[in-house]
Amino acid sequence: MNYTPDEIMQYVEEEDVSFIRLAFRDAFGVQKNISVMPGELRKAFEEGVGISASEIAGFEESKSGRLYLKPDASTLSVLPWRPDSGRVVRMYCDVVTPDGEAFSADPRNVLRKAAAKAEEAGIEFRFGAASEFYLFRKDDLGNPTKIPYDQAGYMDIAPLDRGENIRREICLTIEKMGLKPERSHHERGPGQNEIDFHYGKPLKAADQMVTFKMVVQTVADRNGLTADFSPVPLPENPGNGYHINIYAVDREGNDMCRFAAAGIIDKIRDMTLFLNPTDGSYARFGNGTAPDRVNWSSAESSELVHISDHHGKTGVELRSPDALSNPYLVYALLIHAGLYGIENRLTLPEEMDVNGALLPQSRMEAKRAAQESSFIKEILPEAIVRKYLG
Repeated sequence: MNYTPDEIMQYVEEEDVSFIRLAFRDAFGVQKNISVMPGELRKAFEEGVGISASEIAGFEESKSGRLYLKPDASTLSVLPWRPDSGRVVRMYCDVVTPDGEAFSADPRNVLRKAAAKAEEAGIEFRFGAASEFYLFRKDDLGNPTKIPYDQAGYMDIAPLDRGENIRREICLTIEKMGLKPERSHHERGPGQNEIDFHYGKPLKAADQMVTFKMVVQTVADRNGLTADFSPVPLPENPGNGYHINIYAVDREGNDMCRFAAAGIIDKIRDMTLFLNPTDGSYARFGNGTAPDRVNWSSAESSELVHISDHHGKTGVELRSPDALSNPYLVYALLIHAGLYGIENRLTLPEEMDVNGALLPQSRMEAKRAAQESSFIKEILPEAIVRKYLG
């Protein structure tokens, strides 16, 4: 909803809101927040709420050492698991400098600029996501274990699938927060689940992914479990992917998806470090249905990109990212790579090219590819690139 600050102020007063969480993300996509009381909200909208930049990964190079959170009124959401009396709401924030300028290393700003470039070029991008996660039991002291919540397999049902009620609670909670999950099911691994989302505009899609992970972890904890989004939670079992569906059309509504996919394939090695930021990310590649080559297929398989035609529409699914990535940086990079393919009318390589280049096989190799890439240097702020290369 496109609320105005005044409408937010009125809502807070009328709906007995006691705390407002102002949320933002560091360079790695880790959500941070600071809570303010209703009396501070107008000041937050007008001046911002100060934070210490030196304590936030990727923000350390701020010249002033002080940055400010400006809430985005359109992202208001009630936290349904908090009390109805003395409600808690959350808004995502843009990070600005003391003079009110957008902070260059704010991941949300990086995505906002990419979306603006696409709009200027007359291209509309939307992203959908299908994210996998494991549910593990906790021990008697409440500490996480690696014991799966169930032993079900792909699309099994209850009672073998014990995660059915958890997924339902997650989806209903997300709906209460104004988001739209599309479908959910048990995945191939023991205790492994997947929830998919409809396409959304870039900023909304990234905000949605951050909200989704927070809700999954909260609902799991409330049920005495722990949720694990890491790429390979259980060796010898399927890893967790963050599959991204990509939609691109021009102003006339012409399908640009194949050009965009060709651009993404061309730039994938350059940006893999940001799509797969941990050492464990590379242990997932080539195992099960996770890709390890730079190729594509029209069949449901383990290729990097799956391209399909359904009812006259092109579907593009990128299968390499994992959910420990920062969705704001991921979507920004995909927009720029997609635009590169569209502007240069790139054609796709041969389908299922078994001789295609390999994806980086280690984080170190991915670092080298990013460090040598003029594409990355042109898009991402130096402070963020240095953080990932460090």
